[in-house]
Amino acid sequence: MRKELTIKSVSENLRKVEKFVDEVSADLSLSDEIYGNLLIATLEAANNAIVHGNKSREDKIVDIHLTSEKEEIVLRVQDEGDGFDYENIPDPTAPENLEKINGRGVFLMQRLSDKIEFFERGRIVQLTFSLK
Repeated sequence: MRKELTIKSVSENLRKVEKFVDEVSADLSLSDEIYGNLLIATLEAANNAIVHGNKSREDKIVDIHLTSEKEEIVLRVQDEGDGFDYENIPDPTAPENLEKINGRGVFLMQRLSDKIEFFERGRIVQLTFSLK
């Protein structure tokens, strides 16, 4: 299965992302656990692309590509920003970061997916979810 979604960089479009994941979940008959992990991680990736990558500029887009094989789902979220230093992200569980509102997106994606990879200087995040 292949599924794609392109949205403008507006936070309201996260509803479209949620619908996208709901449709994938129904098509693949995902368990509640995998659905929850996929939904939250996808929303985090899309929100980061909108807010941090594209700076909420409506003239920029976010592309979401999902492929499913028998044993895994691979999700790619790409923005049109400049990228970021994904190797030096502050630990949101460190005492000095616990009260901060932001900074948990990549941490959540790491915990909810089975594998996370970054490409094109961080403009693309690829999340892999095991269906086993």
